[in-house]
Amino acid sequence: MDAMQDKRFVRVHRRFESTPVRGYVMDVGPKFFLFCLVSDRQWFNGFECFRIADVKGLKHDPYADFSEAALKLRAERKPRKPKISLQGKEEMLLTAAQAFPLVTIHREKVDPDVCHIGKVVSVKAKRVRFLLIGPDAQWDENPTDFSFREITRVSFGGDYEDALHIVGGSPST
Repeated sequence: MDAMQDKRFVRVHRRFESTPVRGYVMDVGPKFFLFCLVSDRQWFNGFECFRIADVKGLKHDPYADFSEAALKLRAERKPRKPKISLQGKEEMLLTAAQAFPLVTIHREKVDPDVCHIGKVVSVKAKRVRFLLIGPDAQWDENPTDFSFREITRVSFGGDYEDALHIVGGSPST
């Protein structure tokens, strides 16, 4: 992708969202790309792995100069590209789990208004086993399995995941 090579601040329009997300393309794999998010409040807010097939448009953000100036004046530095493999969902989930304490999966075709946040317990047979943490920062007692087929987006390193981890800590299992 040219946006990655040029290090351009871009807007990504996806079929599951009515408003675009903004930031930087950091890596591109066969089916997913790694995106460094910039929030509407003008700070870096973690990473997203988006399916390329779900992108309706990717273009230079018309307000890039403002956003980049605000980031610079706030001494916000673009995070380094995390060591996430985009070669497949299994590798993506396992490497995200190694790099970050919490990972979020989205199943936007199944339930567009719900995400699942937790710790990756295992990945096998095209399924991921997750120990979930709730919005109250309490850990579930038992893991939940999700099919790879349903996963449309994977997130990590954002403000909300960080807050859940600060309050909920690591699971006791």
